[in-house]
Amino acid sequence: MAGRGPQSFKKRQKEQQRKEKQQEKLAKRRERQQSQASAEPVLGQEDGEALRAGQTLSESVSST
Repeated sequence: MAGRGPQSFKKRQKEQQRKEKQQEKLAKRRERQQSQASAEPVLGQEDGEALRAGQTLSESVSST
């Protein structure tokens, strides 16, 4: 990087750090979304029928 002043070098380093931080945040966000998606309970056929009938999941569990 010959011919560039120290300010340009600092600016470039700062920009690279900003991009790295963005990448890390994006990776964390995706990881959180994946873990939340896998942690959500999947409704079974009986649960879905109970919800359509107007019952909550706790009511349908206690009635069975």
